[in-house]
Formats: sequence, structure tokens, C-alpha cells
Amino acid sequence: MGVSRPSRLIVGITGASGAVYGVRLLERARALGVQTHLVATPAGILNVHHELGLDRSALEALATQAHAPGDVGACIASGSFTTDAMVIAPCTMKTLAAVAHGMGDNLLTRAADVTLKERRRLVLMVRETPFNLAHLRNMTAVTEMGGIVFPPLPAFYHRPQSINELVNETVERVLALLQIEQAHPQEWQGL
Repeated sequence: MGVSRPSRLIVGITGASGAVYGVRLLERARALGVQTHLVATPAGILNVHHELGLDRSALEALATQAHAPGDVGACIASGSFTTDAMVIAPCTMKTLAAVAHGMGDNLLTRAADVTLKERRRLVLMVRETPFNLAHLRNMTAVTEMGGIVFPPLPAFYHRPQSINELVNETVERVLALLQIEQAHPQEWQGL
């Protein structure tokens, strides 16, 4: 009988608007005892600072371990390092394109490629609107490879009273999608 380990989640943060999703995901994962490995791109760090007022050290303190995008020798660059899933929140169209075409040219896209090749769950919280044809084709390619494209589109049936409630509910939906048992998104109960 093997020894169990805590759940491991890779969290990527890129320069798309919506840095709050990645930050809230890190906060919620920590509260649930999930080990997190963070990779934030330089544009992601800029956006976290611009949108949330956090610097690199404050962001990295939210993760169990932080990795530099250029550190392609990090543990998460190998399939032999077992993780349960990876979420890129938010995910730029550039990162989506790199994942769709297997361009593992930095640790973030390499970790996404590893997640797909190991048949682990990959969720891309893409942030752009409207979509052009290249975006749609890249989303199709990622979906065909087993990834999940999850634009953070809010639900209103539970009548949220704040942006915080919208963000929290979206993050709970992502955690449930990752099969983290402690996640509790609000279920539609019917009319």
C-alpha cells in the first residue's frame, strides 16, 4: 500500500486581465491543503501588480513553491513529477496558441505540454473577447488534446452581490472541475 501525498496543482498566471482568478485559486487551494506550484510570466507579474497591487514576492508567498518561467529544469517540467492538474488563470491567447501547438519554450508552456502528454487535467481560463478564428481554432486544438477551455464567464442565477462573489463562484467551479472534493460551487436547484 502506497503512501498518499497531498494533491498537487500547477497554477500559471499570464498577462491577460483577470489576475484575481489565479490569486484566488492559490488562496483557496492553500485553504484546502492543496500543494501549489506557481509559474507567473513577466506580464503576469505586471498584471497582478496593476490589477491587485501585489508584487512578485506577495504573489509567490501564496504558493507552496514558485518557479521562474525560464527554469525549464524545474520539477514540473517532467512527467515523472506527479501532479493532479494544471490551471492557467488567466490565460492569454499567446499562451493558448503555444499550448495548442506544443510550443514548450518556457516552463509554463512546458508544464502544460507535460500535463497533456501525461493525460492529466489542464484547464485554460482564457481571457479575450471577442474571439477571432485563430483563437477558436486554438481552443479546438487544445480541447481535442484533452484540455479544457474555461473562459471565466460568471453565472447570475445565484444572484451575486459583488465581484468577489462572482470570482469566488468561478474558482469553486474550477476546483470542482479538477475533482477537488472540498470544492463547493453553487448548484442550480431548478425553478
